[in-house]
Amino acid sequence: MGIGGNIAKFRRKKGWTQTKLAKSARLSRGYIAAIEKGKRHPRVKTLAIIAEKLGVGIEELMGEEKK
Repeated sequence: MGIGGNIAKFRRKKGWTQTKLAKSARLSRGYIAAIEKGKRHPRVKTLAIIAEKLGVGIEELMGEEKK
């Protein structure tokens, strides 16, 4: 699973919609949707914001195991 799939997974686990994540991270819902579909690739700074809002580490969004 790629970054977008991981974002979707953690977002759903938190019970959030794309709109709620987008508002929380001050991004557009369309941008979140594009990331989740693999059509857009966020910068590291944006990934850090998304990870913070979802309560996970960037490593987890990238699919790396937490040690």
